[in-house]
Amino acid sequence: MPFVSVPKDLDKVKTKVALNLTKRQLVCFSIAAVIGIPLYFCSKKAIGNETAVLCMVAVMLPFFFIAMYEKDGLPMEKILWNIIRSQMLYPRIRPYSTNNLYSVLSKEGIYENKKTNPTRNEITKDKTKTKKNKKRIKKREKQNIIQKE
Repeated sequence: MPFVSVPKDLDKVKTKVALNLTKRQLVCFSIAAVIGIPLYFCSKKAIGNETAVLCMVAVMLPFFFIAMYEKDGLPMEKILWNIIRSQMLYPRIRPYSTNNLYSVLSKEGIYENKKTNPTRNEITKDKTKTKKNKKRIKKREKQNIIQKE
């Protein structure tokens, strides 16, 4: 009776389409072939056979790398996008700031530690101060009128 090994984590199992390759690998390999093979045939007469092959391999290697590389379940383009976002698009320094409700309320004058109802003495002091100020203002106005004449 034949035995088949079954992996414990079925999330890592990928469906194979053709030639024991996934759809992603087939697409990347075909793009590499569409770019690399015409490059080789067009450049072999101008630069020689060996350098044309090296150029073809250099052009095709990134596509092979994108097709095969995977780290922590993320393909290469997602890893590159995460690197670009973290290094270039978002700020490197994230300042720590809190929303302190007490400071907001105290700035607006809603929450204060002082008494909200003034005492009787405070009210009478305020009245006398305003009466004295009114008298002073009247005296100054009279003096200004006299000086103008």
